[in-house]
Order: sequence, then C-alpha cells, then structure tokens
Amino acid sequence: MTDQPVDPALVARIETSFAKQAMMTTLGARLLRVAPGEVEIAMPAAAHLSQQHGFVHAGAVATIADSAAGYAGLTTMPAGNGILTAEFKINLLAPATGDELVAKGRVVKAGRTLTLAMAEVFAVTDGKPKLCAMLTATLMAIVAREGVSD
Repeated sequence: MTDQPVDPALVARIETSFAKQAMMTTLGARLLRVAPGEVEIAMPAAAHLSQQHGFVHAGAVATIADSAAGYAGLTTMPAGNGILTAEFKINLLAPATGDELVAKGRVVKAGRTLTLAMAEVFAVTDGKPKLCAMLTATLMAIVAREGVSD
C-alpha cells in the first residue's frame, strides 16, 4: 500500500464513476480508499444479500471484488479512458459473514491494453478481518469508445 499523497483529481474520477454504478447502490457498497493502483470497497453483510445458509451470497462477494480490482486498474489509466473486465476467477476461501465485507483491489501489472489486477475480500467482525475470497482479473483498456470512459 502506498503512503504517498493521492491526487484529488484521481479520487474524484473514481468517486464519480463509482457513483454511476447502480449495482453498488443496490449492495450498499461504498468506497473506502483510492490510491494509484489500489481501491478498497466496503459492503454491509446484510440479510438481503445472503444465500440460504445466511452467508453473504457469492455473487455479491464477487461483485465488490470485481469492482475493487477494476477501479484499481482504472487508477492507472489516463483520464477519459475506460476499463472493462475481460475475465476473472474467484476463490471463495471461507463463509462471507460478519458485520461487513471489505474488498481490497490492487494492480499486479498495468499494461497499455491489458492490466492484471487482484482483490482480496475480508469478512470483518468486531473490527477483525478474516480473508474470505481472492479474485484475479484481466482488465482491458477502452480508449476512444463512445459510452465507455471513466
């Protein structure tokens, strides 16, 4: 993680894009942190997001992990460019249960066309995080395509 000052324009770009995602609103997700190559997203472990055993549904876990990795990738792109997930793989390591889930996305390698990113999702109970999922993603830069930008 970086401790360097973060460009407010970069944070504003990510916040503006994040606010456009109706799915994040539906999940009750919020941005916690934005830095070059890194984004953290939190989501409540709410009952309406659960599966039949009471754990947060894997689809909701995957959604915040994908967004954390994708936004981490977007932080490495020039303003105005977009990014889309081309592929992801998720490992569900433990039941997603607790007070909230926190997805920590980071860029592994940024490229001109393809970027590799990952996200770790932590189930947080009483302030104590437990790793519950890991995602790797291949992201594709979208340049000069109408309707796809940050």
